[in-house]
Amino acid sequence: MVYLLTVLGNLFIFGAVISDPHLHTPMYFFLSHLSFTDICLSTTTIPKMLVNILTKNQTITFTGCLSQNFFVLFFCAFENILLGVMAYDRYVAICSPLRYTVIMNPCFCGLLMLLSLLASLMLALLHSLMILHLSFCADLEIPQFFCELAQLFKIACSSTLINNILIYSVASIVVGVPLSGIIFSYTQIVSSVLRIPSSSGKVFSTCGSHLSVVSLFYGTAFGVYLSALCAPSSRQTAVASVMYIVVPQMLNPFIYSLRNKDIKVSLRKLFDKTPSL
Repeated sequence: MVYLLTVLGNLFIFGAVISDPHLHTPMYFFLSHLSFTDICLSTTTIPKMLVNILTKNQTITFTGCLSQNFFVLFFCAFENILLGVMAYDRYVAICSPLRYTVIMNPCFCGLLMLLSLLASLMLALLHSLMILHLSFCADLEIPQFFCELAQLFKIACSSTLINNILIYSVASIVVGVPLSGIIFSYTQIVSSVLRIPSSSGKVFSTCGSHLSVVSLFYGTAFGVYLSALCAPSSRQTAVASVMYIVVPQMLNPFIYSLRNKDIKVSLRKLFDKTPSL
């Protein structure tokens, strides 16, 4: 049910943005990519978990683990960067409204997406190639439905010092830079709103959904990090990690559909166009 809600909810948001010309703006262009990324990120883990439940085989092969890890890293990094790009879009729209269409032109938006994809791809490839350089002493079959880098490091025979340093170094950049950009953007937005109190209602309507998604994304990540420190078993850590790439992706469509008037109107039009079965 969670997977169906995630896929259908994000598909409706994606379809509404694509089908409604009024939503062909930078903000909804980024939102459609966020919805597509949420579908892909959930698909990297939930189908494998469902297969394990049906077959009663709670393991994953090394090849499957490496593939799953690559896509999880790629889509997590892309979503993280995308949230930062969306914050920058809101910053330009509110703090420089007269220059918004000039700054956030289609070419620049496409370039931002391309750079985000390339950065995410390089991150995922870097970690995957570093794992291939590790040596393992036993037949590789991990007793989990979800594979993490930490689980691979535990069964490796060679030193994982460089891998651990790489994880924390890259994570501090991939998470720290977008998060710093989000904090800076909303600091400037709040400052602008305080100077013009009459615009607070419009700002809330345009930024409320994004700010809710950001809070959910990083709040869940922080909760997973704390649970990983306190969890007594690797299985509990894996379950907590799955929640991080399941819960925000399922709730994002509901946040945007409930808090955004334009999305509500477009979804209503989309449902009206859909033939009843």
